[in-house]
Amino acid sequence: MSAKKKILVANIGSTSFKFRLFEMPSERLLARGGIERIGSDDCPYSLVIGEGPAKKGAAAFSDHAAAIHFVEAELGGFQDLAAVGFKTVMARGISGTQFLEEPVLRAMEEFNTLLPAHNPPYVAGVRFFHALYPDLPCIGTFETAFYDHLPASVYRYPVPLEWEEKYGIRRYGFHGASHRFVTDRCAELRGTDKLRMISCHLGGSSSIAAVVNGKAVNSSWGMTAQSGLPQNNRAGDFDCFALIYLARDLGLGLDQVEKALTNDSGLKGLSGLPTGDVRDLFAAAGRGNENARIALEIFVAQIRKYIGQFLVEMNGADVLIFTAGIAENQTDLRASICANLDFCGLELDPTANAAARATEAVISTPASKIEVRVIPTNEEIVIARNAWEKLKEA
Repeated sequence: MSAKKKILVANIGSTSFKFRLFEMPSERLLARGGIERIGSDDCPYSLVIGEGPAKKGAAAFSDHAAAIHFVEAELGGFQDLAAVGFKTVMARGISGTQFLEEPVLRAMEEFNTLLPAHNPPYVAGVRFFHALYPDLPCIGTFETAFYDHLPASVYRYPVPLEWEEKYGIRRYGFHGASHRFVTDRCAELRGTDKLRMISCHLGGSSSIAAVVNGKAVNSSWGMTAQSGLPQNNRAGDFDCFALIYLARDLGLGLDQVEKALTNDSGLKGLSGLPTGDVRDLFAAAGRGNENARIALEIFVAQIRKYIGQFLVEMNGADVLIFTAGIAENQTDLRASICANLDFCGLELDPTANAAARATEAVISTPASKIEVRVIPTNEEIVIARNAWEKLKEA
């Protein structure tokens, strides 16, 4: 292993580049920032280096390579980087933490149809780094890794056995880095990992994970990130024969139905608003928008459905965790999710709940049999830790 100790964690979207720079193994955050709307003449950016103030502005970045070069210059070069870490999502037949060489990238591309919003930009991003810095290791932790040991009774679908064995049709799981961080952090705060935890990652995309003694035992996800809870603009769980009916019998065609389910559905579709952002839904509902109100009710009901399922499967729970942008900040939503759960001994503290915003807090009463916590997530540090450990193994 080289003497270099910096890990750049890169998050590359189709028109964005966000990053955090860590010194390892101390895990000290050295810099963070991001660039949006790459490919336009007006790309807003924000950079924070060390303890300094945020440097904000806008510039023209024709492509991701230009944006990466800009960040490199602002950070004084990449010569001290030990590796670049990526929060990769899924690849055919591959999970865990991997060096992102071409065989792994091609395995990711095999699932482009399943993850159209995720895999293509990540693969392109890794190839950007390979082309620009051929000697710099790129290391990815797949979101599926947290669920690598799910029991067969959880991950198997009731479909022809050949589909599973030959084509890999099964349930997986995502948001692994987030659920890993908050459940590990909860175990640290409680002084033990011998806990039954339900982790609610509620953000632009949302999921629920059941965790026993530090290991995931179930998830709200299906095979892809288009499944599970209603997402911001993705449908979540949806009857596959309704898709066939729309595409074949009603003549919408597969491409049009796919676009609608991945871009115009979820909370956006339910509410009829231009966005599925929960903040916009609450504002619209407050103005009397009935569809926005119903969209929020459906979102809460689906979250509670999975919480109820996991309570049954785990014979109760010790901790219910709220994390990610929506869950860390929307006090009313947390209250709705926790309402009328006295049958299992869960008692929310209204005052503590109202005060907890994007900070670690216990928001249940001392008498509650299930502790309720808000734990802000930190997916990037999980990626940095895993990349650092992978380098030590090499």
